Amino acid sequence: MTETTARAPVDVFEKARTHERVEQLAMAREGDLLPYFRVMASSAGPVVEMEGRETIMLGSNNYLGLTGDERVKQAARDALETYGTGLTGSRLLNGTIPLHVELERELAEWMQTDDAIVFSTGYQANLGCIGTILGPGDTVICDSADHASILDGCRLAGAKLRPFRHNQMDKLEKMLDRAAGDGGGVLVVVDGVFSMEGDVCNLPPIVELCRAYGARLMVDEAHGVGVLGARGAGSAELFGLEDGVDLRMGTFSKSLASCGGFIAGPADVIEFLRIASRAFIFTASAVPAAVGAALGALRIIRSEGPDLMAKLLSNADYLRAGFRNLGLRVVEPGRLPDGTEAATPVVPVIVGEDWQAVLLWKALYDAGVYTNVALHPAVPPGGALLRTSLMATHEQEHLDRALGIAERVIADFPDLPRSE
Repeated sequence: MTETTARAPVDVFEKARTHERVEQLAMAREGDLLPYFRVMASSAGPVVEMEGRETIMLGSNNYLGLTGDERVKQAARDALETYGTGLTGSRLLNGTIPLHVELERELAEWMQTDDAIVFSTGYQANLGCIGTILGPGDTVICDSADHASILDGCRLAGAKLRPFRHNQMDKLEKMLDRAAGDGGGVLVVVDGVFSMEGDVCNLPPIVELCRAYGARLMVDEAHGVGVLGARGAGSAELFGLEDGVDLRMGTFSKSLASCGGFIAGPADVIEFLRIASRAFIFTASAVPAAVGAALGALRIIRSEGPDLMAKLLSNADYLRAGFRNLGLRVVEPGRLPDGTEAATPVVPVIVGEDWQAVLLWKALYDAGVYTNVALHPAVPPGGALLRTSLMATHEQEHLDRALGIAERVIADFPDLPRSE
């Protein structure tokens, strides 16, 4: 037996016992400070029951409040009664039902694209699209704040990854210039609304640069569909640049009150994904109730969306102004070409250090307000956030109560970053 074969094997489980967060997790659990996996015992409304307490929900992506809409629930019930609890197969084989066909057709109409393809989750939509469109000889250019599913799709594809600093157009142009010498195709992928920061992408110069360098452009509209634009079709519609975006991704788990995702774009590209995307071909179809709910929510957005979106963004403006008045530093959402603020439903408060963010989250949670905590590596080191998000169904009294609680709580946190 050689020396190499005699050596004891490395235990692949060792990383689970020695990773850098083991000690922090133990301390958080001991002090009941873990901000994740908290149990909610009610539907996702403006006020929820969490762990036996009434809590103001400022951490849900139920932007239009449609998860509780009776029409959406009835659409889910109808699908359940007609098709049962599951489809037990992939979309390619026995998992496509008439609701899929209707949903894809109506999504394409909504996005004003040739076609659309529905995946079982939003994560798979990004993974399955990017991992199929790109190959090892291609280059993908991503904003450093892009969602993890985008980055995972890039890694799956094996393409050369060239990230650029968040929303910095000079850095994007530098990456495009370098990619011109890489030899393959080039795809730029950006979030329409960045999920943690809540700001919009600077789409006009991105479109201009992609055209100048011959690159294709994909926009992840997960937090933009049902929120931005006159139709609610996302940031591309908001900026009037739908013809400048080649592929658009969206999810059902935010405004569309369900679970799943889609890619909308040219007919030949969508057809290619149907026959070549492994994340599509080898995944079981979403349960019928989820497909029915998404279709029901989409139809409400297409008919009543403007009023719901106006209420949602008004709520976001109100909370953002309230935080500013308390002296808290919020992430600014960005500007439209006419100089107006590009409001989004995500209103993050900058905290800075990870542990202080956890302590602030717990103080708010104990006082009756639920928020989301974004820590490194979800955000850059020293850039921890409390991410709050709004619903169209929040009333002003909910937000006033939350702001009153925040005012009392932050008095015990004198070192928080303050607005200038």
